[in-house]
This record gives sequence, structure tokens and C-alpha cells, in this order.
Amino acid sequence: MDATTWGLLTATFAASFVEFVEALTIVLAMGFTRGWRSALAGTAAALVALVVFTAAVGYALSSWLPEAALQLVVGTLLLIFGLQWLRKATLRSSGLKALHDETKEYASQTAAAREAGEKRRYGIDTFGFVVSFKGVFLEGVEVVFVVITFGLNAGNMGGAIAGAAAAGVIVLGLGAALHRPLAAIPENLLKYGVGVLLAAFGSYWMFEGIGFFRDGRESLHWPGGDWAILVLLAGWLALSRLLVAGLPRLKSTVEVP
Repeated sequence: MDATTWGLLTATFAASFVEFVEALTIVLAMGFTRGWRSALAGTAAALVALVVFTAAVGYALSSWLPEAALQLVVGTLLLIFGLQWLRKATLRSSGLKALHDETKEYASQTAAAREAGEKRRYGIDTFGFVVSFKGVFLEGVEVVFVVITFGLNAGNMGGAIAGAAAAGVIVLGLGAALHRPLAAIPENLLKYGVGVLLAAFGSYWMFEGIGFFRDGRESLHWPGGDWAILVLLAGWLALSRLLVAGLPRLKSTVEVP
């Protein structure tokens, strides 16, 4: 497989894995405190909504935009999305932002669930259903975004779906076996890596899409082809490490009179 395919599988798997871990924490909290029927019903409803959302967005992007415009739009969105992940990961690595902790998130969710009032419809706890639906849907939208953007731009939707599906199966398997949040997973490190990947591929496709504004509206091509992705990966990683090292010093300099 070429560099694009490896990047496609790695990015969709890692990004989906992180989102599935966070969704699992919410569903487990609701299941153990509000009842599994409500938690699983909310999860199923969210999955149905995600299927409809994926089909609508995927069809619109693939049908309405020419190749260069698709690369420009999706590349820009992917870059913005990746920089958000990379910003949080950089702040956490530099000690300026607390690390994400699934155990604390689980405790917070269960505490809120125990304090919520009791209200049922058709035998389903409303609070557990809504929180499970919201958690799975919101985390799932990010998975859908990554899968669609990578799949369409790389011309390999099957590979993008396979990467996300593999992550989902592993997370579900671990959750079913352990019956607790996957706090031992190096989630912050994964988010760091995903941020670098999304920023690199977003830059790559956004540049190619600039060709939309030229005569003929054909995509631009990077020198070296797909190998340019490795250069972009190294560049974003180096920049982030410089920020990790420099931000604490900058913060201390600003705070001291």
C-alpha cells in the first residue's frame, strides 16, 4: 500500500478509536446507573441517525462538488479540525491543560445520572436515553467527518470505513469484556497523533484544491507526490514539539512582572 492508504487507515482507525472510547464511557455510565435498556436504545437511535447523516453528507459532497473543489473544501475543514485536536494535545503535553481522564469522565457522568429525576416513556428512562443518544451521536459525527473526508479525497471510501469499523469492533469488544471505561488506553497520545495526521492530510488536500481557482479548475500536484505527506507530517510534528517546549516558558514570562 502507498503512503496515502497507510495514512488513511491509520488516521481513520486512531480518530475513530478515540471517539468510540469516549462514547463507550457515556453509555457505560448510563447503563450501570439508569438501566441498560435505555442506554442501548439511545445508542441504537444514534446509530440510525448517523447512518442517515452519513448517507446525506457523503452523497452531497461526492455529487455536487468537482474534484478540486472537493479537495479544497474538505482539506480546509480537515485542517481546521486537525488543528483543534493538535492545539488541545499540545496544551496537554505542555502541562497547560489537564489530561483527559476517562475515569473522571465516567465518575462525572454517573454522578449526574444518579442526581437526575426519574421520568419514563414506553418503559425507557428518558435521561439515560437522551444522554446516550447525544453522546454517541456527537462522537459519531466526528467519526463520520473523518471517514468521509479521508475516503472521498483518497478515493478509498472502503478503506476509510474499514479503519473506523475495526476501531469500533475493538472498543466494543474491550468494553464488553471489561465492563468499565478504557482508562488504560493512552488516549491523550492518540489524540496527539491524530491531530498531526489530520493537519498533515488537510494541508496536503487543501493545497491540491487551490487548483480550482486556476484555468481548467484542475487539482495542483505536490512535488514528490504522496511523499509530500511525510514531509508535512514531520513539519507539523516538529512545530507542535516546539510549542510544547516553548509555551510553558512563554506563560511563565508573561505571568512574572
